[in-house]
Amino acid sequence: MVFSSILFLFYFLPLFILVYYLADKRFKNAVILCGSIVFYAWGAPVFIFVLLTTTIVDFYMVRLMAAQPPGRRRIALMCVSLCINLGLLIYFKYSNFFVENINLLLSQFGVKELIWTKLVLPIGISFYTFETITYVVDVYRGIHKPLRNFWDYQLYIILFPKLIAGPIIRFHDFADQIYDHTEFETPDNRLQGLYRFFIGLGKKVLFANVMGASADLIFALPHEQLGTVTAWAGALSYAFHIYFDFSGYSDMAIGLGLMMGFRFPENFNNPYTAVSITDFWRRWHMTLGNWMRTYLYIPLGGNRVKTKWRLYLNLWLVFLASGLWHGAAWGFVIWGAYHGFFLVMERLFLGKWLARMGKAAVIYTFPVVLVGWVFFKAERLNVSLSYLQRMFTWHMATGAWRPDKEYLTFLVIASFFSFFTIPELGKKLQQKVFYNNHSIKMHFAMATIVLLLCFISAGRITTSSFNPFIYFRF
Repeated sequence: MVFSSILFLFYFLPLFILVYYLADKRFKNAVILCGSIVFYAWGAPVFIFVLLTTTIVDFYMVRLMAAQPPGRRRIALMCVSLCINLGLLIYFKYSNFFVENINLLLSQFGVKELIWTKLVLPIGISFYTFETITYVVDVYRGIHKPLRNFWDYQLYIILFPKLIAGPIIRFHDFADQIYDHTEFETPDNRLQGLYRFFIGLGKKVLFANVMGASADLIFALPHEQLGTVTAWAGALSYAFHIYFDFSGYSDMAIGLGLMMGFRFPENFNNPYTAVSITDFWRRWHMTLGNWMRTYLYIPLGGNRVKTKWRLYLNLWLVFLASGLWHGAAWGFVIWGAYHGFFLVMERLFLGKWLARMGKAAVIYTFPVVLVGWVFFKAERLNVSLSYLQRMFTWHMATGAWRPDKEYLTFLVIASFFSFFTIPELGKKLQQKVFYNNHSIKMHFAMATIVLLLCFISAGRITTSSFNPFIYFRF
């Protein structure tokens, strides 16, 4: 079940909200938990048992770990829990990738290939695995006490707004909300959440889907039919597709959480207005960046290492891991290494040059990000290099793809909303819409806008078969 489906919008969500708001305060968490199980089981009925089983094991193992004094036994229990969670992630997500590459190597020596049944990836496993890890590590470090009972932990992991594709929420940032979120379930927060949800829906259905359909067509063109202008159009379309798709989902998740009194962290902050790749990663998928910094970069030594080269190596390794986390294909690994390379270059010397450029440094950052998306989209190195070759050497298109009026219209609007916060006026407008308290007039204006977005988006969903969420694969 996806947020941008008729089933969710007109059946699941209204029924869930009705039951939730009518429920007594004592039973609201139980309603959320039941709704979350139904939500996940609807799309992945087999894997719901994998999820429930791992949460049971995790909860009791961490509880046992927390009862131990500092020492080997405590460390051992933490390691076992981490191995279980990472083991499941590696098994489901990377087994196919490893076997394919081993078979490719064996074929070079004429050795018989390994027989392997391809595994189906459980939806959202990368996201909830990271949240189980943060629970284990935060309790081990003593940052926060373990949750009081199993159902509280189950709610933290399986909370449906953020279950499938985040935002990734660190345990110590969220634990206390499990017990007091109804205090923030105010009329203003409910309305703000509703507005945020339908703005996210509009991003997803009206912008991401249109851009994504064109990006898929262009990237699927044979090499010889791909003109230079068309290749750039494809890269640009995919950049807008992945941004509006994922930020739209995050907006919907944050909005749904707010309607229940939960405060989820922001996941995007106008990333295409970044003035460096370092700045881009402060703005793009911010919860993943925070997770990587807290649970990987700092344990590797962070900025406290003895030599700069060790710092640069740590930085590069973190982004290599970030690329691999996104998917089991060499394109994702290269994408991570590519971003890590520019981050190191900015630490070495490039950052000083960019600082002198001020906001104009966007003209450096966005093209660098755009090229990186080619590796991410194509997934295979030979395909990526072939595509980039068409982007950076002049070729005429053969007429296999032509932009229509709808595409051009949404391309212009998507460009505007991707960069409109560069001037201060745009930032103030965004602040007013998303974060400031609204007057009665503003509520009427927002209600009118979201009502239109709801009807237009619903109409679009019923007439279009293209409606994937990119990050559901990860």
